[in-house]
Amino acid sequence: YSSIVLQTCSNRKKRLIMVEKKVIAGIQQMGIGVAKVHEAWAWYRKHFSMDIEVFEEEAVAQLMLPHTNDKPIPRHAILALNMQGGGGFEIWQQTKYKPEPPTFDVQLGDLGLYLCKIKCRNVEVFYETCKSNNLDIQGELVTDPAGRHTFYLKDPYGNIFQAVESKEWYRNEGKPTGGTYGCTIGVSDIEKSLVVYQDILGHDEVVYDETGSFNDLAALPGGTGRVRRVLLRNSKPRKGAFAKVLGSSEMELVQVLDRQPEKIFKDRIWGDLGFIHLCFETHRMDLLKEECAEKGFNFTVDSANSFDMGVAAGRFAYIEDPDGGLIEFVETHKLPMIKKIGWFMKLEGRDPEKSLPKWMLNTLAWKRKKD
Repeated sequence: YSSIVLQTCSNRKKRLIMVEKKVIAGIQQMGIGVAKVHEAWAWYRKHFSMDIEVFEEEAVAQLMLPHTNDKPIPRHAILALNMQGGGGFEIWQQTKYKPEPPTFDVQLGDLGLYLCKIKCRNVEVFYETCKSNNLDIQGELVTDPAGRHTFYLKDPYGNIFQAVESKEWYRNEGKPTGGTYGCTIGVSDIEKSLVVYQDILGHDEVVYDETGSFNDLAALPGGTGRVRRVLLRNSKPRKGAFAKVLGSSEMELVQVLDRQPEKIFKDRIWGDLGFIHLCFETHRMDLLKEECAEKGFNFTVDSANSFDMGVAAGRFAYIEDPDGGLIEFVETHKLPMIKKIGWFMKLEGRDPEKSLPKWMLNTLAWKRKKD
């Protein structure tokens, strides 16, 4: 965020100087690699109310070569949101190559993006809803070290989601869940990973830092082992054009202590099956690039300037966390609203810390996909 500092001048008067800093506006989306993009989106609409189509596009991922074995990857992507609040899903299907599953049975603490946290109004009510819909619930309703009720479920494609109660909502549409609230990430060294998730991404509040075996993790594959787990949140409200919708987020870092973890994307490429990246809406990308480099996390990909994604445009970049987990940054420049008349939401030139007016944010609901 921008900060104001006082500088003493030669005439002994003080003046205000604005120091610009990078802006992390919130989680824009969790990238999810699937085999059938429309089938998966229908499931996420039905069970997580991810029914707002921000964009849908087929193209070739030309710039992701560092993470795709130097091969351009044709893909079909849908960016979907839940208007109640939280980050979206970028549902992503390779269209030329067959996307590959993990080469081993992934366990809690294996390195990379392990599960996606979903905002929930009432965890107990959502738990009963999932039971009545015969969803693949992992274990029972449990309590985490922060004293919150929570539970885990798998989608039909093997991805694990965690229902996490939140009191922060953009609007109330009478649905039990919002969108992406955060992520649980397997790491090999929590202290090294804090540089990314705490310092760069701004999750500065430590909710808990505990070591042992935990009942609330026991139903997960590998969840009975001994781990150190740290839950992080951002203590200050996010700023930026879409911050009111995206809201706050939390990261849980898990380090296994009784076995050698594997990389979840071992022998696979970005775009294969599973959680392929975690994306943050960002402003002042050049300042962010400098900070990442200073802290040892150079951009591995940088579209530079404005990258045209067909109906949307912006600048995107990637870094790897210390274990290779992919973090994406997107600085949105343009979003399509009514394509037939050529109306786009244009964001360049705005105050990067100022939210879009609520009436404009509400127009995203015009893009709802109805089943």
